Amino acid sequence: MFSPWIPSLQLILLPLCWRGIYTTETNPQLVLTDPVTTVFKSAVLKGDSLVEKVEILKPIDLELACTWTGNPNKLPNITGYWRKDGIEIPNSRLTVQLENEQYNLKRVFRINEDTLGNYSCIFSDTDKEAKIDFNLAAPEVGDKTDKPIVAYVGDSVAMACKTKLPPNTWLWYKANGTEQELINASTDPLRYKIIIVDGNTTKLTVMNLTEEDSGVYVCSAIYNIKASVSRVEVRVITFMEPLKPFIAIVAEVIILVLLILLYERWSSRKSSNSPTENGMHAEQTHKLTREGNNGMDENTTTRQRKI
Repeated sequence: MFSPWIPSLQLILLPLCWRGIYTTETNPQLVLTDPVTTVFKSAVLKGDSLVEKVEILKPIDLELACTWTGNPNKLPNITGYWRKDGIEIPNSRLTVQLENEQYNLKRVFRINEDTLGNYSCIFSDTDKEAKIDFNLAAPEVGDKTDKPIVAYVGDSVAMACKTKLPPNTWLWYKANGTEQELINASTDPLRYKIIIVDGNTTKLTVMNLTEEDSGVYVCSAIYNIKASVSRVEVRVITFMEPLKPFIAIVAEVIILVLLILLYERWSSRKSSNSPTENGMHAEQTHKLTREGNNGMDENTTTRQRKI
């Protein structure tokens, strides 16, 4: 009954299947989300180097195509090869012919969590090299900060993580040394609150803070390819913590004042003892002088008697 329509149906489905296998994106930042087995990504190099960022959500076969139009020598053929994370891929070298004033190089890679990284196509001329770098990674988690969040004991602190593309799910952890402890807000609603906004933003609120809540908190965006994480440091302090520098300054001032008072007291004692010592010395000198004079008088009297 349907046999006359089968050839026409095949002609309609064939272009649709072809479009599902190869998709080309001209935007420098390519996001791969379609449920396909092979995806096509191309880049055109006019100078000596170019960097393309490719965000991948799931394991795929990715065909990378490079076109170099910036070679002034226009040699009939040059050498082309591929690198993975700066290391040349074995058996990837080949001769690239000049076609329509440009060189073309392409290769298909099986991309999964273990093979993510930096892929480079290299065009090697006699006296120069040109390359295109494709940075393949899961979507990054934004709103990263290097500064810790400071909060007081008994207060609450809120942390947020955001991605451009919604992950499958969000998870929060509390880092404990080399291990990570999963935070489950449903089991402790008086301490933790986790909300998800529009799928691509998550917020964690820790309530009734104690000093033990200080540490690193990790938000994890779970994608099929791998998890992307971001870390937030929290410091919980007491109300006396901000006063510690002031207390230290006051203590230094008190110690300095005490040292000054002790020095002045020691100086006053030394000055009060000096007149007594001078008087004793003068009295001893006067006594010696009197004794000397008495001796001279006795000698004079003796001489007079002898005469």
